[in-house]
Amino acid sequence: MISLIENPLRVGLQQDRVPEPQILVIFGASGDLTQRKLIPALYQMKLERRLPPEITIVGVARREWSDDFFREHMREGVEQFGGGLGKPEVWDDFARGLYYCSGDMDSPESYQKLKDLLKRLDEERGTRGNRVFYLAVAPRFFPEAILQLGAANMLIDPDKQRLVIEKPFGKDLNSAQSLNKVVTQVCSERQVYRIDHYLGKETVQNLMVFRFANAIFEPLWNRQFVDHIQITVSETVGLEGRAGYYETAGALRDMVQNHLMQLFSLTAMEPPNSLDADSIRNEKVKVLQATHLYDIERLDLSAIRGQYTAGWRDNKNVPGYRQEEGASAESTTPTYAALKLSIDNWRWKGVPFFLRTGKRMPKKVSEIAIQFREVPFLMFQSASKQANPNVLALRIQPDEGISMRFDVKTPGTSLRTRSVDMEFRYDTAFGQANTDAYARLLVDCMLGDQTLFTRGDEVEASWRILTPLLSVWDAPADPESIPLYEAGTWGPIEAELLLNRDGRRWRRL
Repeated sequence: MISLIENPLRVGLQQDRVPEPQILVIFGASGDLTQRKLIPALYQMKLERRLPPEITIVGVARREWSDDFFREHMREGVEQFGGGLGKPEVWDDFARGLYYCSGDMDSPESYQKLKDLLKRLDEERGTRGNRVFYLAVAPRFFPEAILQLGAANMLIDPDKQRLVIEKPFGKDLNSAQSLNKVVTQVCSERQVYRIDHYLGKETVQNLMVFRFANAIFEPLWNRQFVDHIQITVSETVGLEGRAGYYETAGALRDMVQNHLMQLFSLTAMEPPNSLDADSIRNEKVKVLQATHLYDIERLDLSAIRGQYTAGWRDNKNVPGYRQEEGASAESTTPTYAALKLSIDNWRWKGVPFFLRTGKRMPKKVSEIAIQFREVPFLMFQSASKQANPNVLALRIQPDEGISMRFDVKTPGTSLRTRSVDMEFRYDTAFGQANTDAYARLLVDCMLGDQTLFTRGDEVEASWRILTPLLSVWDAPADPESIPLYEAGTWGPIEAELLLNRDGRRWRRL
């Protein structure tokens, strides 16, 4: 019998499995994601001996690079953004498996050229026809790349050929459905890996272990004991040169539809029948299908948007969103979003879920906080200035870990109480760095484990929840009507009112 504690997601979280020999093809290999994240993550797996010796990586992009230039460019990425080269001989061996193929995304000739290269590398490096095609390109290129791969018969074998699609998967429900139709024309769902790196983070994966492997928590995980749940993903950065993307995306598309909805569904899901990928993903879909905005008729009671103005960050003055390079001076794009969600099922009926995300916040924090109901009768009211409900917080970043807040008596002869936190932190408990999220997910894909990847119906279900908001927030609006918040603060005052109406408040992080 497999222990949940040692193997929380069965195959997906096992640390000792090594994928079969294969080729990873990265479309968009000249972009930042490849140099900053993907190659450093893969090289770390190489150092940890979690990749097969035959692992081969082929970068594809329009630029006319040579193999040697690509290898040097990736080497710089590992040194600057990864943990360094470590043993030079390991890097030399890894670099020998790096190749580059220039081509256009919409050119059939480019795919034939790539196909010929992969066939040659199969023979030279013994990769046995196993392929992973990773679309690290702008979303507008997804349909064309998928159709071209299909036309070139490069996704015909569901046992050997897999497709990884970066977020965002669509920009609304209609576009997500259209992209899913393109995908199903070319390959089967079991070949598709819609990647969200948040699902590779240690605490996110530990959430299921925490719930389902500990008898003291799961009985409390319901409307009888939980008052409400807050999920926060805050960023300290502004646009960072991404105005072209962000002006058409905003906080809902950039963070809520993917990262926050993933955290939400994992927090609220029912126990799966087993730990295989589809059983887990089935329960996530059920939650999303039962979820809706708190009040569809009064969206102001269900969601708040905001946009940051000039302020201070790290003792430096930072510009407002509309003053950022590339942003419109009349922009109504939300850089902050706070939602109140309801779930119509037996476990959560009447328990509000509050989600918030924003740019230019005081701290970079990702956290799930479960606030329990107050005790029925506060007999220690005279011993404490106010009642402090118990809070269970799962910190995803930074300082990954779990804390539990409860009241205790302070030392001394008088009866006085104070809230304290009981802390668990991964770095201190295990004395080792957590595996990079991209590294874990890439290895899982090579192993054929879809547990930590999003299914097509799950993507559509999350877009369906947000459709009423998108229809309003995408419409032309007076810039003066958008709530504003100063950079370096926790969002507009309207977001506070979203909770204050019910006598609740956002957590201080």
